Amino acid sequence: MHEASRPPVRVDADEFERRIEKLTKINTALMQRVERSMDQQANAFSLFQTAIGLENQIRARTEELKSALLKLEKANEELESARDAAERANRSKTRFFTAVGHDLLQPLHAARLSLGELADAQQHLPNQRLAASVSTSLTAIEDLLTSILDLSKLEAGMLVPAIQPIALGALFEQLVSGIQPIARRKGLLLKCRPAHQTVASDPLMLRRILQNLLANATNYTQKGGLLLAARTRGDHVRIEVWDTGPGISPQERERIFEEFQRGVASERSGGTGFGLGLSIVKRMSEALQHPLDLCSRMGHGTRFAISVPISDAAAPAPRSGFELAIPAAYGRMDVPVIVIDNDLAVLEAMQSLLRRWGADVRLARDLEDIGDIMGRGDFKPAIVLADFHLDDGICGLDAVKRIRVLQNEDIPAILITADRTNETAEAAQKEGCELLHKPVKPAELRALMQHLLK
Repeated sequence: MHEASRPPVRVDADEFERRIEKLTKINTALMQRVERSMDQQANAFSLFQTAIGLENQIRARTEELKSALLKLEKANEELESARDAAERANRSKTRFFTAVGHDLLQPLHAARLSLGELADAQQHLPNQRLAASVSTSLTAIEDLLTSILDLSKLEAGMLVPAIQPIALGALFEQLVSGIQPIARRKGLLLKCRPAHQTVASDPLMLRRILQNLLANATNYTQKGGLLLAARTRGDHVRIEVWDTGPGISPQERERIFEEFQRGVASERSGGTGFGLGLSIVKRMSEALQHPLDLCSRMGHGTRFAISVPISDAAAPAPRSGFELAIPAAYGRMDVPVIVIDNDLAVLEAMQSLLRRWGADVRLARDLEDIGDIMGRGDFKPAIVLADFHLDDGICGLDAVKRIRVLQNEDIPAILITADRTNETAEAAQKEGCELLHKPVKPAELRALMQHLLK
């Protein structure tokens, strides 16, 4: 059939409108979908740009952080280097003070011996007063030097506590015996409550703490008195030192524990000292882990207290009655004595002093001299006075052993040293030797010699 013969298609107007409307809806939907797609693409692009911006910021912050970490690492290395240098300097300082401590105390030791002889020879009161003044000055130098040595050892951690049982009764007797003459001279009443407790502490460090507290109280108290007491508080004993001095203001109660610091009220009271005693007290109490407490009232007085744990073990008995009381020494001492020291000035001073007391003295610097003296057979010492540090690494205890072997007798011996460590004290006790610390006071030496020669 030909195309021309097909009948024409007739479209209803309503149908046509419906188709247009349908196409319009489809077109609208398609346009909305396209718009949403465009919006998503725009959002995605915006997010992409934001991500790129954040990544750049993160990269910049990371670089800044790396730079800061490098600077911090370098600063830490510098601080560590500075700390190591400071520790080396501190160790070097401590080694220096430890090494020269003996050399510094040697001339003071010789001067103290010579002064003792000079004081004994004085008959006129003005000369006696002059000798007493020189003795006071020497004591001040000794106290300062000993305090500096103690501080340097504490800073370097060289003073390691050796905890053992301590009978407070015997310790209190020693402390009162040492401080009583000073308190009596100032017209102060010194009271001591009997103490029967046994505590666990380092005997040398605890004694030094209480000595410093009592010395501090005595220096700054002009009238009234002092009290040494021990009170049991649970499983601890609180050891207290009371005074009726000027008191310490609240603003000064931390500062007084610093080196070379003294309270204003204390200075006005005319107290002496270098401001090192309380610093040593604080550092030693911290090393021992004994809490330190201060209570003070201006114009009425001060109380220092230290808490020490109670010990269940029995305390060792005192080595001798000498430590509890040093009697006045008079009369001649006609005994043979051998003195061993590597310092000629000390030997000469010791010889002069002992001969003035009536002793027959022989001097030795080393083991060879001892062999010469003892080898003659005409000299048998009744007592030995030996310095601890001799030349060529020889110890005074070696010299004492040599003399005892040569004489075949356990001769009394006194070890004289500037070394205040527990190791030295234990070594002397093990060999049956008494111990005196430099510089030795002649009266103390004479009293101990008389005690050993009984």
